[in-house]
Amino acid sequence: MNLNDLAERFGLKVYSGRNELTRTIGGGYVGDLLSDVMANGRKDDLWITLQVHPNVVAVAALKELAGVVLINGREPAPETAERADKEGVPVLGTALSAFEFAGKLYALGVRGR
Repeated sequence: MNLNDLAERFGLKVYSGRNELTRTIGGGYVGDLLSDVMANGRKDDLWITLQVHPNVVAVAALKELAGVVLINGREPAPETAERADKEGVPVLGTALSAFEFAGKLYALGVRGR
């Protein structure tokens, strides 16, 4: 499954990285501590978080994550969306909680690693 498929299926809002939505999701990671994601996130994971500041983009780019999904209706700070577009990091959003969104991904066969 790629990010575009996921966005269409769940009505995710795309904030940045529209040109990167063909990325394949290799797994998932839920976390709000940047250091935790840096230590445990893996290449091609979809990161589910409530963090909206620019450092999210730095971590996602460093770990070569498939993208970032902001939960609970959160929107990225303007500088976050701008940086994400420059770095080619897809940032999407959902009104669902992390628990609900992760459950939906799990039901589709996306697993944490």
